[in-house]
Parts: sequence; structure tokens; C-alpha cells
Amino acid sequence: MSPRDLTLILAICLAWAGNFLFSAYALLEIPAFLYTALRMAIVALVLLPFVKPVPRAQWPRLLAVALCMNVFHFGLSFWALRLAGELSAVAIVMQSYVPMSALLAWAVLGERFAWRTGTAIAVSFAGVLVIGFDPSIVDRPSAMLAMLVSAAFLAVGTVLMRRLGGIGMVTQQGWSALVAVLPLLAISLLLEPGGLAALPAASPRAWIGVSYSALVASLLGHGVYFLLLQRHPVAELTPWLLLTPLLAVVLGIVFWGDSPGTQLWVGGALVLGGVATIALRAKARARPLPPAREI
Repeated sequence: MSPRDLTLILAICLAWAGNFLFSAYALLEIPAFLYTALRMAIVALVLLPFVKPVPRAQWPRLLAVALCMNVFHFGLSFWALRLAGELSAVAIVMQSYVPMSALLAWAVLGERFAWRTGTAIAVSFAGVLVIGFDPSIVDRPSAMLAMLVSAAFLAVGTVLMRRLGGIGMVTQQGWSALVAVLPLLAISLLLEPGGLAALPAASPRAWIGVSYSALVASLLGHGVYFLLLQRHPVAELTPWLLLTPLLAVVLGIVFWGDSPGTQLWVGGALVLGGVATIALRAKARARPLPPAREI
């Protein structure tokens, strides 16, 4: 990878890691599903002038991808971030979607993996269990559950995307964001009463968080990543993207006041070590895996 592309991939990791921090501040004032709806509305407004029509046969799968990823994954991940009250655990546990995706690809698509990948999957899930006993998480089981369910929806959406052909990134992002806005608002009205009414009182800090999440993390981050995909295979980029949760942990400690306990450090090492092994095995086989995701 050239120095320019390496700089770009590091910038993406920093942008996605920063999304945890900016979103955490915004979520102090804006409920999670409403926050997600605002993010998707901004993305849709920016991209809709550039989207192209979607073939009718692809709409059912595109709708399923939008619901899995933009509604349930993002909505639950922000909810988990709000419930957990810290960045570190959310950023690490979210990477468990990679072994989940490998298992789903095996079960649904018939893809096979060797014993080394199977061991890495088991190690990653063992790490999640260890993190669950960290003092910062053990009193918030709902946060851990939301993280895991969010990762599961991301895994399902990732597998569905692999059979979504003939649709460009801008078109997919634009339509998926637009489709997600109304379901997210409906969930917010049901689970977050008073959220919309309190929105006018949100501070500039909260709106900066929304704007960062939509413009920097989503549009800029994914846009630059798409450019890199034109030059490098996914399997080559994936190991670098594991810097995202590590940078999020650093930001959480420095700016948010996270104090990760021993269980989180050990569990995090197991999760990320397992994910890294899966990614490197995929690179060795030259078979693409999804990138580590931001929220």
C-alpha cells in the first residue's frame, strides 16, 4: 500500500473512531433512535440528487439491507453506546459481527472455513464473554445485549449485501438511508417519548455530533473507503481497519474518561485477536471479508 493510501486508511479509522466520541456527547441530549434518524436524514438529503434507479428485482434485498443495517444495527449500536456510558466496550464488542458474518456465510451461503478460522471465531466469542464480566459492563447487561444484537443485524446485513449486485455505493447508501428514516422515527416515537419535543432544546454540541456522524463518519469515511476499494481488495484493507476500535478505546480514555478493567483488556485482546486472525486468513485465501465497522 502506498504512503498516500496508508494515510487515507488511517484517516478513515480515525474518522470512524471519532464517531464513537462525537455520538456519545450527542446521545447525552438526543435519544438513540431519533439520533440515528437524523443521521440518516442528512445522508439521504446529501446523496439523493446522485442516486440512480434500483432494479425492481433488487428492491426486496435492498429493503432488507436497509432495515438490518441502517435501522436495527445503527439504532441499537447508538442505544448500546447510550446505555453503556462508555466507548471502549461498545467499540470492541461491535467487531464480533465479523465472526458472526463468517458463521452466517457458512450457514447461508455454504462457504467453508478451516480449523484456524473456526478457532479464531471461538476465541472472539470467548472474548465477548470475558468483557461481559468487566465491572463497567456487568451492571449494564442491557447494554451488552444491545451491542450483540446490533452486531448480529450487521452480520445479517453484510451477508445480504454480498448478493446485492448492480447497485453503486452512492445509490445503495442514498436509498438505504431514505428507507430507514421513517422506521427509525416510528421506533423513536414508540420507545423514546418526548424525544422530538425536546429536540429544539438540543445544544450545538449535540448537533455537531449528528453532523459529524452523517457527514464525516458516513459520507466521507465510506466515500474514501470506496475509493480505496478501487485500488485494493477488501481482504487487504480489513486488517488495517481494526485500528478503529483501538483508536476508539484511546479516545474514550483520553476524552470520555473510560477506565477499562482487566476483563475488558483481556476480552478485547481476544475479540480483536480473533477478528485479526479471521481477516488475515481471508487475505491469505484472497477471499474478501467485510471491513470492521464504525457506528
